[in-house]
Amino acid sequence: MMQKAPDWWLRYLPAYDMQDFFDELVNALGAPAVPDKTAAVAQLITEWQHTAEVYADPKLKAALTADNGEDYGPVPEPGAA
Repeated sequence: MMQKAPDWWLRYLPAYDMQDFFDELVNALGAPAVPDKTAAVAQLITEWQHTAEVYADPKLKAALTADNGEDYGPVPEPGAA
């Protein structure tokens, strides 16, 4: 069985997002002060893969980008219970 190339998801990113991905990837790979660079790069790639998944699914993209006019109330401060 033939496997897909690991970068199949890149084709779903618009050109401007693909450029942002590569810029962030280059910055992450070149960051000298990151203690666990491998984990940081893996997280970055995972986040962009999920972004590509949204672009690949028109219904999901519409659901996530629609302005339904509702206010969901105040957002608690980070770390607040």
